[in-house]
Amino acid sequence: MPSPLQYGDPPSLGPFVMQARLRAEPAGLVYLARGPDGRAVSVALLTKGAAFDPSARGRFVAAIREAASDRGGARPAGRGPAAVAEEAPPVLAMDTGGAPWVATPYVPGRAGAEWFLRPVTIGGMLLGRRQGPDFRPHWVHDRVPATPAPPRPAPPPTEPRRSVVVAGAVLALLVGLLTLVMWLLVGPQEETERSVRQLPPTVFVPTPPPVPATPIPDEEPSPSPSPGETGPGTPDPDGEDGDRRGEPI
Repeated sequence: MPSPLQYGDPPSLGPFVMQARLRAEPAGLVYLARGPDGRAVSVALLTKGAAFDPSARGRFVAAIREAASDRGGARPAGRGPAAVAEEAPPVLAMDTGGAPWVATPYVPGRAGAEWFLRPVTIGGMLLGRRQGPDFRPHWVHDRVPATPAPPRPAPPPTEPRRSVVVAGAVLALLVGLLTLVMWLLVGPQEETERSVRQLPPTVFVPTPPPVPATPIPDEEPSPSPSPGETGPGTPDPDGEDGDRRGEPI
């Protein structure tokens, strides 16, 4: 009876959605899944220990590829009824990467994807019974499924080369226009300030008075009166006027 999914079980593998766990083998786990067309399928997935073992993973992948090639081509000769009875189920999908898995149709009562887990363990590779000492792989008790790595993120969208060239030309034109506008706004002011600063300082030089062409003759000084003489209008020491001097007494 299928058991519900447990923590760590993959929710989906490729196009198949896991619905329940069918069984747990020493080499891997088998799930009941639903295909994209609604059909029930059986999916076998290796455990982490078996997936990390190159020999175990190689045996699992070899069995899947052999079954897929037998279904796609002629059946090898020498197979009797017993071999036909142990025929592998048809492979619907597979992944042979780091965490390989295989999907087959789910038919109750018939072998499904668990058929491909038989060759993984070393017991399935021995011929007959008691061919050697008892051997058990180190990962036989591992029950953790080897989930595939998450898909890589999609690369960022890239524009075609023509769009990049056109965008670069438009950007260069906008930068040129912006530079021209800045020059028109700032350039004339800088030139005006520079021209004002380059004017020489003004120096005031006084103009000398005009010099006449012919010199003016100096006036002769008037003779000063002698002590014995008195000038006109000079009062007489005797108290008489000067105009009465010389009159008869």
